[in-house]
Amino acid sequence: GQVVYSIAEETERGASVGNIAKDLGIDAATLSARKFRMITGSSKQYFNINASTGALSVNEPIDREQLCELKSACLLNYELVLENPLDLYRMEFKVLDINDNSPSFPLSEYHINMPEFLSPGARFTLPNAQDLDEGTNSVQNYTLSPDEHFHLEMQTRGDGSKYPELVLKKALDREQQATHRLVLTAKDGGDPPKSSDVPVIVTVLDTNDNAPEFEHSVYRASILENSPSGTLVVQVHATDLDEGPNGEIRYSFSNTTSADLQQMFFIHPHTGEVTVNGVLAVQRPLLEMLIEARDNGAFGMSSTAKLLVEITDVNNHGPEITITSLSSPIPEDAVPGTVIALLSILDKDPGENGKVTCQIPDNLPFQLKPSLENYYSLITSGLLDRELISGYNITITATDLGSPPITTQKTLWVQISDVNDNPPVFGADTCDVFVEENNPLGAFLYQVSASDPDMGENGRVSYMLRNSTVAGSTLASFLSVSLANGSIYAKRAFDFEQLRSFYFQVEAKDNGSPALSAAITVNVYISDQNDNAPAILYPTSQNGSVAVEVVPRLADEDYLVTKVVADDEDNAQNAWLSYHLAHSSDSTLFRLAPHSGELRTTRSMRSTDFLKHKVVVVVRDHGDPPLSSTVTVGILLADTLPQALPDFDDSGEPPPLLNTTNIYLIVSLACVSCIFAAFLLFLAIVRL
Repeated sequence: GQVVYSIAEETERGASVGNIAKDLGIDAATLSARKFRMITGSSKQYFNINASTGALSVNEPIDREQLCELKSACLLNYELVLENPLDLYRMEFKVLDINDNSPSFPLSEYHINMPEFLSPGARFTLPNAQDLDEGTNSVQNYTLSPDEHFHLEMQTRGDGSKYPELVLKKALDREQQATHRLVLTAKDGGDPPKSSDVPVIVTVLDTNDNAPEFEHSVYRASILENSPSGTLVVQVHATDLDEGPNGEIRYSFSNTTSADLQQMFFIHPHTGEVTVNGVLAVQRPLLEMLIEARDNGAFGMSSTAKLLVEITDVNNHGPEITITSLSSPIPEDAVPGTVIALLSILDKDPGENGKVTCQIPDNLPFQLKPSLENYYSLITSGLLDRELISGYNITITATDLGSPPITTQKTLWVQISDVNDNPPVFGADTCDVFVEENNPLGAFLYQVSASDPDMGENGRVSYMLRNSTVAGSTLASFLSVSLANGSIYAKRAFDFEQLRSFYFQVEAKDNGSPALSAAITVNVYISDQNDNAPAILYPTSQNGSVAVEVVPRLADEDYLVTKVVADDEDNAQNAWLSYHLAHSSDSTLFRLAPHSGELRTTRSMRSTDFLKHKVVVVVRDHGDPPLSSTVTVGILLADTLPQALPDFDDSGEPPPLLNTTNIYLIVSLACVSCIFAAFLLFLAIVRL
């Protein structure tokens, strides 16, 4: 699971490094499908992988000195993450140094003050040149421009580091030459070599002939990385054999000490105490500084010593949780063991302080599974149900093994996506619908409703009628149902007298894939309306003629003349019939039973009774409003059935005694009689 490559710094963009698919034994054709990703802690992406061939190439030239500073070995670590299935491979790139940096001196020129009375053999420390390259590409030797008074010698400190010294080989005479201009050249061991020059100006003095000397050439100290400002690191001490101001020493950091270290530490100019001056924000376990001791002579002399400070780690870094890969949402039917996320947990502290334990709450259907070093996989450990819980806040707790331990938490929101695992559900298996006959077309009958706990299209319910027949016709010719809300409408008017009840099924189906469905049985009961008048079955008339019944002339009282028989196609009270005598030529002769429709005589027949009678019978139901029918019955008083039935179209009644003509005659006769009586009376009076 690991491959190591070597690459020279400053390699141009696009240069081939290797074939990661071939080197790791991976099928290059699957790289894109498995969503490969290169993960690194570096701020830049220095390498590219061709998704088709697996070829590894340079994406951006590497500056080794900028990337690794003064480290002897410069390494870049990458992780290659592949999904489906999840695999993690490590790649290590060794960045090889090339001679791309020339030696450089901290200052543009150096000044050395030398008393003129110095004897040959006097030594003066020259500045070290800095070369960011490593190994043979770093500074290898120094040369000095020819001069009869000076030559160059290399010296070695106690830690093995070398530095140049300017050695006086001939006594100086300030009166003959007060200033000597030399050129110090630093040369590295590259191919071809590179070099750098710096002027060294020697001023000849005639005082202060002793330089301070440190007790040790190298000082060593150790402090905690969280030491507060003002903590004493070490106290250096140097002596100067001169007296007076020429023997007074001031301590300072050499110009070759990096500026960030000079800000981190403070050296007391008189006591030589080195103390912490700020936060020790360094990642290097060993810090190197040069301390200079200079006397207070008119032309101060100086010497240097090296200070090595070892930084002791304390548990001051908490674990860092990085979400490398996260799959959210996940389907609710994901099987246990499905990988949801890949986590990287790193603690910058070394040793036990950097070891980390990781956990999540126990009451969740998830668990953390260790993967490669510092990596964990978050997987499902149980079944998921979006309808119960639609998402989880998973708190990841990482704790290091330091004392006291430091804990870091990070919360992941994992959303559960819906699958179509719930069919629509009706509130009941059946329902009853009551509708009156003669309903208008398109009348609303009922609304069925089913619920589906799924979401989106999986929970969107549509309704339809299941194919069936009603009274020999298709159900669709009777009813329609709204696809969206389940409202049921009538497509025709129902007739109670033809169809009193029927049932059908409405199917509710969701829009999932595959779709799930459920059905409800709807029982339709048609209620009656009073839309049918009673039908007279007996007696019947033909061609508009009156039905005739023959009754003996001397029939007794309560003689059954006829029985009116009627029927009503309606139901219940709409079909309850009552019989009424609307008209009779002789109201004293006949009576009608209101419930049975029997027409009987109310008395015995007399010889003076008319031979023809006509009655009108009304048959009325009990609907609201009631409907009625009438029948006219002609009654003939005869002992035998006549050969020809008389005409009953007239009233069948004797003419009235006082009609209009008779009244006129009576009035005229009364007037004539009165006039005659008055005349007779007048004659009688005249005679008398």
